[in-house]
Amino acid sequence: MPTPPVGPAHDGSFPADCAHTHLFAGARVLIQGLPDPAAFAAAPAPVGLALRLSDGVTVPAELLVADRGDVVLTVAAHTTAAGTPIGERAWQVRDIRVADDDAVEMSVGGRQDAGFPAR
Repeated sequence: MPTPPVGPAHDGSFPADCAHTHLFAGARVLIQGLPDPAAFAAAPAPVGLALRLSDGVTVPAELLVADRGDVVLTVAAHTTAAGTPIGERAWQVRDIRVADDDAVEMSVGGRQDAGFPAR
């Protein structure tokens, strides 16, 4: 994958890459351009993301952090490059760590929106 610019995009979101066309429990997302990856991995903070999926689709996403420390990744509704519509989703984040290249890697857990109708 091409190396994204360091820092947030003009809209304040950071580039994030997933090696799949959609998220699922166990998928990994690599966030790049954060000013202090180690501090972010130790104490995640809310941040906007431009989530790039392997089919070339980029989706607005947001990492949210609850007062008690739970981290959730919300992903806007979108359509895959193959034409499959995917509704807005919220995913538990299981693990956040510094990757080898000073990016932050997070592991996606289960869906947090299960049981709710897709928007």
